[in-house]
Amino acid sequence: MNKRAVLNTLCILVIFTGLFMLFSAAWAWYFDDGDLKALLQSVAICMVFGVPGFLLTRGRFTLTSRDGFAIVTLGWLTMALFATLPFLISGAIINFTDAFFEAMSGLTTTGATILVDIEAMPRGILFWRAFIQWVGGIGIIMFSVAILPFMGVGGTSLLRAEVPGPTVDRIQPRIQETAKTLWLTYILISATEAVLLRLGGLSWFSSLTHTFTTMATGGFSINNDSINSQIPYVQYVIIFFMLIAGINFTLHGKLLLNRENHYRGNRELYFFLGIIGFFTMLLFIDISMNKYGWGEYSFRHALFTATSILTTTGFGTLDYETWTPFAQMLIFALFFIGGSAGSTGGGIKVIRILVILKYILAEMRKLVHPNAIIPVRIGGRAIPETVIKNTIGFLLFYLGIFLVVAILLTFFDLDMLSALGASASAIGNIGPGFGSIGPYDNYAHLADPAKWILSFAMLLGRLEIFTVMVLFSRTFWK
Repeated sequence: MNKRAVLNTLCILVIFTGLFMLFSAAWAWYFDDGDLKALLQSVAICMVFGVPGFLLTRGRFTLTSRDGFAIVTLGWLTMALFATLPFLISGAIINFTDAFFEAMSGLTTTGATILVDIEAMPRGILFWRAFIQWVGGIGIIMFSVAILPFMGVGGTSLLRAEVPGPTVDRIQPRIQETAKTLWLTYILISATEAVLLRLGGLSWFSSLTHTFTTMATGGFSINNDSINSQIPYVQYVIIFFMLIAGINFTLHGKLLLNRENHYRGNRELYFFLGIIGFFTMLLFIDISMNKYGWGEYSFRHALFTATSILTTTGFGTLDYETWTPFAQMLIFALFFIGGSAGSTGGGIKVIRILVILKYILAEMRKLVHPNAIIPVRIGGRAIPETVIKNTIGFLLFYLGIFLVVAILLTFFDLDMLSALGASASAIGNIGPGFGSIGPYDNYAHLADPAKWILSFAMLLGRLEIFTVMVLFSRTFWK
């Protein structure tokens, strides 16, 4: 592993973390809530660590796959560490464990929070909290791929390690152009949502912060009741853009920038929308019969909840823990599916679920025709055996980690329901869970070791598990 190249890239990430804080500092100056000094001090600390480190280690490097894996994992940890500075220096969060938990939850777009009264926070801090989700949504490593070539660093191995899903779908021949295209698409869609939310009566501050956390499928809101107090128009706008964020961004990029429609015939997209429709229908029927009656109100909240959980956004309108056990089980099942590959959503990913289902059907057909060669196909394309094995291995690893984390959480006196909800929520990057960490609760009451365990689970889920776990293998270091 090229330690100098890794350190140089990490210093660049620290510098950009500091520069990102300037946007929050501008809002802190505008609202004059007393957090401007803390944000500027945080910027200065980032520069003190980042600039000298970059200058001392700069040069022309060719990154290997091992370097890519190290930079991805260490990059997220480094950014989370420096992202705690505004929270700690401003006094918004006093405990370092809580500050790191909040920062990791933001960068991994999980949306789990330790804040009890969100609306009491300075608005510069609230903007920072939302902005790190927006950056984490598209992936800070993706961002690095777009700019590092200009600093003498190649980025192909970084993208291979960071982009979710079984394969990397390139829009442009050059990997740097792919990253730029995805960022431009991300910005254009974000700008559109911000304008539509502003037309719905939200302030520019509220429009931007909710746009950041919607497009990132992060779920950090600036309101204590999340999206419950917003008018139906705003809720429908957020539903639409949660759906957009949960779809593969290469499809959006090809349509917006290349005028190519690849939505038609995309099996993953159809399956994703089918899941949304199926679970919305079941939730609508259940809450209409048992809670709110038949009408638009029940439909809107059923659609919002199904979309929010499946895309791993984690926004809430109503407390689903007051719904029937059947509805709660439906929501818990959605915890394990996630968004599309190439989206900002977390979870197992729709494409993996589709591959597993196709594989099960193929195996059932082989029981009837044991001598037949029955390939697993999606959209007319045969899925290689290596991809199927990787998908099964990922699923087993994912469920195994979910169970281990839940068991560890019960060691710290967390009840079984809360432990299962917290574990599924953290590794799926969802945010809310069940029990004591439901949609209208928070994680502040957990013991510090439990918060560190969940922070690690968030990182595992955001970086697709293997990217992080490979660093613990002896083969990697050899």
